[in-house]
Amino acid sequence: MTTTTAPDASAVLDQRLTAADRCDSCGAQAYIAAEVNGSELLFCAHHGRKYEEKLRSIATSWHDETARLTAGD
Repeated sequence: MTTTTAPDASAVLDQRLTAADRCDSCGAQAYIAAEVNGSELLFCAHHGRKYEEKLRSIATSWHDETARLTAGD
């Protein structure tokens, strides 16, 4: 008997940004996505942290994958 398991949906959602997604400020790989006024803004970890305080108050969503930088992937 063979059993299969479906991939964890949260793991798929947690890593929606790819190496092709680039920071809107500097062009580095994006690890943070923020939706502001219906537009998605992408940031590297550095610029995401730099603008986080201001953006969080107006963003309708904030997706942060910076933990991937220290994970042993």
